[in-house]
Amino acid sequence: MEQTLRVIAAPGTQCPREGKPREYITDAEAVTVPATTYYKRLVDDGSLLLETETTTKKKEVKADGK
Repeated sequence: MEQTLRVIAAPGTQCPREGKPREYITDAEAVTVPATTYYKRLVDDGSLLLETETTTKKKEVKADGK
Protein backbone atom coordinates (compact mmCIF):
# COMPACT_ATOMS: atom_id res chain seq x y z
CA MET A 1 0.00 0.00 0.00
CA GLU A 2 1.38 3.37 -1.03
CA GLN A 3 1.86 5.88 1.78
CA THR A 4 0.04 9.18 1.41
CA LEU A 5 -0.08 12.56 3.11
CA ARG A 6 -3.08 14.84 3.57
CA VAL A 7 -1.76 18.38 2.98
CA ILE A 8 -2.94 21.94 2.49
CA ALA A 9 -0.94 24.96 1.31
CA ALA A 10 0.18 27.52 3.87
CA PRO A 11 -2.28 30.44 4.16
CA GLY A 12 -2.05 32.77 1.17
CA THR A 13 0.13 30.43 -0.89
CA GLN A 14 -0.14 27.72 -3.50
CA CYS A 15 2.28 24.93 -4.39
CA PRO A 16 2.67 23.15 -7.73
CA ARG A 17 1.85 19.46 -7.81
CA GLU A 18 4.69 17.04 -8.45
CA GLY A 19 4.99 16.41 -12.18
CA LYS A 20 2.14 18.84 -12.95
CA PRO A 21 3.58 22.34 -12.58
CA ARG A 22 0.40 24.05 -13.81
CA GLU A 23 -1.83 22.37 -11.20
CA TYR A 24 -1.67 23.75 -7.69
CA ILE A 25 -2.39 22.75 -4.12
CA THR A 26 -4.07 25.78 -2.53
CA ASP A 27 -5.04 26.90 0.93
CA ALA A 28 -8.74 26.36 0.11
CA GLU A 29 -8.89 22.63 0.83
CA ALA A 30 -6.66 19.74 1.85
CA VAL A 31 -5.69 17.11 -0.73
CA THR A 32 -4.20 13.64 -0.55
CA VAL A 33 -0.78 13.26 -2.18
CA PRO A 34 1.81 10.45 -2.31
CA ALA A 35 4.39 10.62 0.49
CA THR A 36 7.27 11.40 -1.88
CA THR A 37 10.44 13.35 -1.16
CA TYR A 38 9.01 16.31 -3.11
CA TYR A 39 5.98 16.72 -0.85
CA LYS A 40 7.92 15.93 2.34
CA ARG A 41 10.39 18.69 1.45
CA LEU A 42 7.53 21.19 0.95
CA VAL A 43 6.14 20.20 4.36
CA ASP A 44 9.58 20.61 5.95
CA ASP A 45 10.06 24.12 4.54
CA GLY A 46 6.54 25.22 5.56
CA SER A 47 5.05 25.60 2.07
CA LEU A 48 2.62 22.75 2.77
CA LEU A 49 0.98 21.92 6.09
CA LEU A 50 -0.12 18.48 7.18
CA GLU A 51 -3.86 18.43 7.69
CA THR A 52 -4.95 18.13 11.29
CA GLU A 53 -8.27 18.60 13.01
CA THR A 54 -7.13 22.11 13.95
CA THR A 55 -6.51 23.22 10.35
CA THR A 56 -9.78 21.66 9.25
CA LYS A 57 -11.72 23.47 11.98
CA LYS A 58 -10.06 26.80 11.14
CA LYS A 59 -11.09 26.45 7.51
CA GLU A 60 -14.68 25.60 8.51
CA VAL A 61 -14.88 28.68 10.70
CA LYS A 62 -13.59 30.91 7.92
CA ALA A 63 -16.07 29.41 5.44
CA ASP A 64 -18.94 30.26 7.80
CA GLY A 65 -17.68 33.80 8.14
CA LYS A 66 -17.27 33.59 11.91
